[in-house]
Amino acid sequence: MGVPGPRWRCRALPHGGVRREERGGVARPAGPGRAGRSACPPGSLVRLSGRVVPASLLPSPPRTRGMAGEPLFCRASLGSHPAGYGGGDLGRLREREFPRLRGITYLDHAGATLFPDSLLKAFTDDLRNNVYGNPHSQNISSKLTYDTIEHVRYRILQHFCTTSEDYTVIFTSGCTAALKLVAEAFPWIPEGTKQPSSRFCYLTDSHTSVVGMRGIAASMNVLSVPVKVKELLSEKNWLPAEEQNCTTPHLFSYPAQSNFSGTKYPLSWIQDIKSGKLYPVKIPGKWFVLLDAASYVSSSPLDLGVHQADFIPISFYKIFGFPTGLGALLVNNRIAPLLRKTYFGGGTAAAYLAGADFYFPKKSMAERFEDGTVSFLDIIALKHGFDVLEKLTGGMEKIKQHTFALAHYTYNVLSTLKYANGAPVVRIYSDTDFSNPDVQGPIINFNVLDENGEVIGFSQVEKMASLHNIHVRTGCFCNTGACQMHLGISDEDIQRNLQAGHVCGDDIDLIDGRPTGSVRISFGYMSSFEDAQTFLKFIVATRLSKSDTEIPFQSSVTKLTTEPVPDDRTYFKNEDELPSRTHISDRELGNNSSVTMKTVDWQPSESESESIRATISETAVPMYRRDGNPITVTNIYLYPIKSCSAFEVTEWPVGNQGLLYDRNWMVVNQNGVCLTQKQEPRLCLVNPSIDLKQKIMVIQAEGMDTISVSLEENTGKEAVICESKVCSHRVKTYDCGEKTAGWFSMFLGRPCRLIRQSPDRKNSVQHKNTKGPTCATSISLSLVNEAQYLLINVASILQLKEHISARLEDPLEIEELIQRFRANIVISAPESFEEEEWAEISIGALRFQVVGPCSRCQIICIDQQSGERNKEVLQSLSAARGRKTNFGVYLMNQPLCSSFPDMLSVGSQVLPVLKENTEIQHPTSSEEKCSG
Repeated sequence: MGVPGPRWRCRALPHGGVRREERGGVARPAGPGRAGRSACPPGSLVRLSGRVVPASLLPSPPRTRGMAGEPLFCRASLGSHPAGYGGGDLGRLREREFPRLRGITYLDHAGATLFPDSLLKAFTDDLRNNVYGNPHSQNISSKLTYDTIEHVRYRILQHFCTTSEDYTVIFTSGCTAALKLVAEAFPWIPEGTKQPSSRFCYLTDSHTSVVGMRGIAASMNVLSVPVKVKELLSEKNWLPAEEQNCTTPHLFSYPAQSNFSGTKYPLSWIQDIKSGKLYPVKIPGKWFVLLDAASYVSSSPLDLGVHQADFIPISFYKIFGFPTGLGALLVNNRIAPLLRKTYFGGGTAAAYLAGADFYFPKKSMAERFEDGTVSFLDIIALKHGFDVLEKLTGGMEKIKQHTFALAHYTYNVLSTLKYANGAPVVRIYSDTDFSNPDVQGPIINFNVLDENGEVIGFSQVEKMASLHNIHVRTGCFCNTGACQMHLGISDEDIQRNLQAGHVCGDDIDLIDGRPTGSVRISFGYMSSFEDAQTFLKFIVATRLSKSDTEIPFQSSVTKLTTEPVPDDRTYFKNEDELPSRTHISDRELGNNSSVTMKTVDWQPSESESESIRATISETAVPMYRRDGNPITVTNIYLYPIKSCSAFEVTEWPVGNQGLLYDRNWMVVNQNGVCLTQKQEPRLCLVNPSIDLKQKIMVIQAEGMDTISVSLEENTGKEAVICESKVCSHRVKTYDCGEKTAGWFSMFLGRPCRLIRQSPDRKNSVQHKNTKGPTCATSISLSLVNEAQYLLINVASILQLKEHISARLEDPLEIEELIQRFRANIVISAPESFEEEEWAEISIGALRFQVVGPCSRCQIICIDQQSGERNKEVLQSLSAARGRKTNFGVYLMNQPLCSSFPDMLSVGSQVLPVLKENTEIQHPTSSEEKCSG
């Protein structure tokens, strides 16, 4: 056990935060870094993520308490390998219940927590042992279903410390559907009547689904009023006595916990609003309260016996992880008789007439509002969810203490990290100091900064986190109000960002240098101290490592430091100094022996080529030439099977979708979802090659028999036609048969199939920033992600290689880097990244438009010869490109009308055309693009 730090008491502040005071009456400033004193001598160093840093980096480990002073799981001191953290059983619990988490740091529990294996087992055992029928009947199986559903309703009410005397449980498809139900059924009084009209008020720190209720209110001629916390707290004036008897119903909605920052708003507001101590707006009437509890109840207990809100919407996957698509609305029975309903679905009617306007609802409140057959099998799963959750954790209070302890610890470390110039490494968006679990949930929202205080875009942080197998959430989290408040985004900024092409959920993270969103991490009951530690190591490593600070194109080198933080313990053992780095020697660019070469016998004469180039030049803007050295094509690759190995050729036909047979096939899982190297790195070990004479594709892999697939488009009886989706583009495909399915299933060790794009329907896409003949037409694509071709420059590869050499002990050869970037066309331009300044290029008889840069993903971190990952490649690219991951450009083909076949050949001269605006274009889509 470590030596405990000073004991604190928490004093509530008016805004809902707290101030910490050391017991004994001496006030101390709130903030991080007061968790205890270091057991290490001053100046001690430890090794963290491959860098030697001060031992005082990390404060004391989190301390957790359960109910009645008992430990949450088990109190433990956390060292470099904290034995027994979370009860001594947490490690065994994760191994038994969450084996799929091996090697993964999952930090998006506020988005969706994870289900334990025992929940699924109990549920599936239940389904195997019982026959559940439609509950809207009286047979034995139907009665069993009905009774089980009623038992689950009781269990839900019990979980929230209330009974059926006070509340009714109405099952919905989720929290959003529950909110919509409230908006439709609330007894609004519209504008224009003799009595005062209703108001719908909501806290601006609310989920989109709450704000969306104002649309229904507006359709009923009811005004909606957004309310900020300060506005609510400042409004304490009592209404005149003659207005206090007004019965006009108003509705105020606020979240028990902000899904953006984790701030917990006082549950006492419920009674204060209903009793008239607080007013959202000055208007006579009776206030009802909707408590959005979806985020709150995922990690905290809610006692509805004490805090009796009128409506409480919840989503069960936030609590259990399974099932999804099921929520509930808990309705206070005192307002139930006032609710109105116009539509009635199956199961809601006691009697009705089809030929006349007669309808009589069922007596039960739940049955009146549950239109159609409820999702009864999912409801049955909830029973097992409650059982397993209680068995594994001991209850919500312990979950609350455990998750908060991890958030408190992580917050303390994050807020401590600083650059040498004193600038913080992160900017945390919070209304509290993370010292009290009653006012702060297990959510940390932040942006990473550089040493100049500029925000590093959240999409770049997310990409880097994915390299470490850390799952975080980015964006605005369906809470624009909180995002605006914390990031300082005005209403005008939102509208300008929309005009600039930014929409919710995309990866446009910076506009004019200002962030459009942030990064969020959140903890669940199965989260461990190692999860927090892994995340912190990631932040330190990516901001502290040598390569990240020695960025090309910058004259100064900045290094990270940390403020001294008192510690109970050292959490990382001292290790030897970092090994010396081996100098990486260049090797001449050559052909890789493992790549098959293919030559097609056709080459236009020099005079014919010159004639073609002259024709192109007549319509092009002046050619862009930096010096007299010609730019030529050095390599051509096609990838017959998406995400499999390259097939290198010296000359190849060009079709209307790009290189002939390029990405015509793809591997899908048993659900028909495309598999890429992101999920299956071993795909790079599958070597397809095209034999044009025999009209077959030959597929090879080590340890496997060679198989072949006909190039003839077979859509006969044995082929199964299906719709498949590739990077947001839906295409029609057909199955390549059982033989190939068995081959790929055996090689990958999972059920999968090989499918081919059908000739009946072509994948097409339109590009916004495409100019010229193709701008008004749809461009035909194969199974590629974004464009027909991807081009990279050897000079750009060489510059990146120099940067990577500073990070890796073992050198990466040029040809290996070229393979990782999975281009179709490799060129030798004189200057690095000059290809990003081109608008068009001509190669032989072919003319291409440059439609934007390729934003890279983690696939470039996969060694294409071994399938092994190395995260340094993407990190080096991000550092070298100024925290962006653009490398290579997309091309679209504009075929010429000529009598010559369209061919692409190694050695052909490349004639570029400079863009009118030489600024680098943004990607043509908000989606992350990988070469596949």
